[in-house]
Amino acid sequence: MGDTPHGDGLSLASLAAHSHTSPSEQVKRTREKIGLGLVLYQDGDRVWVYNRADVPLFVTSPTLDGGLHTRSHFIVHKLPPGHIITIFDYNKARLYQKLPIHPDLLHEGPIDQNAVRVSFAKGWGPNYHRQEITECPCWLEILLVPAR
Repeated sequence: MGDTPHGDGLSLASLAAHSHTSPSEQVKRTREKIGLGLVLYQDGDRVWVYNRADVPLFVTSPTLDGGLHTRSHFIVHKLPPGHIITIFDYNKARLYQKLPIHPDLLHEGPIDQNAVRVSFAKGWGPNYHRQEITECPCWLEILLVPAR
């Protein structure tokens, strides 16, 4: 969680250093379990995540399950330590941009169709105690630049 291997990454500790609030005990305990975190890798029109953490990752993105147009909620995928999954597909994203967002998702506020959400150790959504990712102790929203 501190220094990144080879200095070529982003550390949660460096992000936390810019915060004006102290993390809760639950956040501190979760951060201690993250270990080496995750690796993002782009291969052509796809973005993959490899879980290097000591805990599962929970991931959702508009292109994982048919987009923002076919369901009333995002499906949260659990990714165990040592596993990899495609979390974003630029080809699907281009297709989905032409479709309207499912009306039930609009209650969640603005939705970026190029955003991936990742939580460390704790899941969220209809199948979890936490309904929103913001209720998880340690999470990221990764905004991907649209492919040109």
